[in-house]
Amino acid sequence: MPDADPALSLHARHAVIAPRLFDGEAMAADRAVLVQGDRIQDVVPAARAPRGWAQVRLSPGRVLAPGFIDVQVNGGGGVLLNDRPTLDGVEILVNAHRRHGTTGCLPTLITDLPETVDRLAGIAGDALMLPGVLGFHLEGPFLSLERKGVHPAQHIRRPAPEDVDRLRPFGRSGRSLVTLAPEAVPPGFIRELTAAGLRVAAGHTAATHAQIMAAADEGLTGVTHLFNAMSQIASGREPGTVGAAMDDRRLTAGIIADGLHVDPVNLRIAFRATGRERLMLVTDAMPSVGLADGRFTLLGREVTLAEGRLTTADGTLAGAHLTMAEAVRNAMAMMGATLEDALVMASRTPARFLGLDDRLGRIAPGCYADMVAFDDRIAVTQTWIRGGMLAHEAVRA
Repeated sequence: MPDADPALSLHARHAVIAPRLFDGEAMAADRAVLVQGDRIQDVVPAARAPRGWAQVRLSPGRVLAPGFIDVQVNGGGGVLLNDRPTLDGVEILVNAHRRHGTTGCLPTLITDLPETVDRLAGIAGDALMLPGVLGFHLEGPFLSLERKGVHPAQHIRRPAPEDVDRLRPFGRSGRSLVTLAPEAVPPGFIRELTAAGLRVAAGHTAATHAQIMAAADEGLTGVTHLFNAMSQIASGREPGTVGAAMDDRRLTAGIIADGLHVDPVNLRIAFRATGRERLMLVTDAMPSVGLADGRFTLLGREVTLAEGRLTTADGTLAGAHLTMAEAVRNAMAMMGATLEDALVMASRTPARFLGLDDRLGRIAPGCYADMVAFDDRIAVTQTWIRGGMLAHEAVRA
């Protein structure tokens, strides 16, 4: 991967000339994005790009858009966060996804020992200095055994009195997220987490609709990988977690758009029910992203990649072999979303979910210069994080 052009360092002024620009709201032609330091100073017609500024001129047909934001990424580049909850582990993971357009993410720790959570908490503050790290996602351990998926049953448990304090450093470190089963935690626990600065989502849950509504009253705002490992719309009388996610406007749902975790028919139903403002694309990516053969070990269990599907020996799905660029393509091909819809679900909606939509998810004056350029195949050619550019080989992953 080429290094950033020294002329386009974090503190330089430069203009990015785009044949097509999606600013987070609408598509426009022939625009210049003026970047000064880590922020966007202005967006003007290309003909009005200031003289004397360095220029990055995108090739004909290229689109410039807000950088993708992935709130659920377990691994990449051969690294599983659980195995390497260190600064160098986080950096490898984030860099593996940047080449596919992810300029901000929540590295995700699945259910593990408390000691592993503590190790990650110890580096969480420093990790926010790494380009692309917005916070962390703690998926578990307060989950439903009935809906555990690939999470290790021996580590799933109910909260202990010290767990709020254990998680508190993540609330002070960026915009971190906890996924839990609302029926597996005591009343008031979600409220305590949100008071500590954490966002909370329902996942790996057998909760009833009433239990999800009670959790939302305490501050729950998300649903993790819609349809997967959760209570479904079971009958005309029980909407379950899926029904709650589609109906309640307080909830934003992540969805894995790979055609394997969720059938394309259900992808279309979810898109029509929630719209691009409440549905966000996630990868649930594993270390296989960036690996030649896609084989890795997940907490002692071998995982193999075949025909795009990651499974353990017993056939259990084990995360996804997916990038955000692929998720954008799939949203268009499988959901019936327009390019603009897909880009909103990949950037502006997760930015708003994290409370960062005043600075991310849009290309507008005052926002951070976190951007992605791609061709007509949604193959990424350049990314910017806080104004620093990297060029990438435009290949479909």
